[in-house]
Amino acid sequence: MKKINLAITGCLGRMGQQIIRSSKNNKNFKLVSLTENRRISKKISGIKPELNTIEAFKKANVIIDFTVPKCTLQVLKIASKLKKRVVIGTTGFSKREEDLIKKYSKKIPILKAGNMSLGVNLLMYLTEIASKSLSDNFLTKVYEVHHKHKKDHPSGTALMLGKGIADGKNKNFFSLIGKKYLNRKKFPYGKKINFNSIRKGNVIGEHEVKFSSGKEIITLNHESFDRSLYSEGALTASKWIMRKKPGLYSMRDLLNFK
Repeated sequence: MKKINLAITGCLGRMGQQIIRSSKNNKNFKLVSLTENRRISKKISGIKPELNTIEAFKKANVIIDFTVPKCTLQVLKIASKLKKRVVIGTTGFSKREEDLIKKYSKKIPILKAGNMSLGVNLLMYLTEIASKSLSDNFLTKVYEVHHKHKKDHPSGTALMLGKGIADGKNKNFFSLIGKKYLNRKKFPYGKKINFNSIRKGNVIGEHEVKFSSGKEIITLNHESFDRSLYSEGALTASKWIMRKKPGLYSMRDLLNFK
């Protein structure tokens, strides 16, 4: 099988570094390009990082992007001109930015996921089933923990789980977003979905969804112990999207959850 030429953005970031390591151990990929939002003089894995330009992505078949929304949209603008596939793990997009991603997906195949883990995507699926099965008497909340360096909150995964709750109720997610707490020891359930984010230490990721009727509580949760599960998921997504037509896909499409 011919190797897939891979470009990685945000190559100095935590996930960028992890994807580089995982790609070097994966026989399906050839790393051809690394980019950052500033000029870097030293080589990384034998490749000199570049800025996000047409020249930087010209040789790539697929681009993996774990950066920030502004950078992601810059990458998508270039990728759409070059007809390159993009896997997005960036989180924290506004509704306007989400709409722009949908617009670009009409030109190129894009797989976007707030979390690339099989377990987390199964958790989201189970969250949707639970939300659909339980009556409106059950109030909800989402709790998440990440390392102290993570800037956005709630995490992209927490928002994915919130969307799972909304989808289960067949309601608009944005209309169900409740209060967003940071580093609270306790936080309340709500008729809307309340979120609490903890930032501490080097925690890779913990997520929990709770449904409460006041008489019983149902808890769904997931813990991550190794960052490589995200990078390996991103590589699996990159291989999968090579066979796809333009469109906006998710890990749920890849895993064939109905």
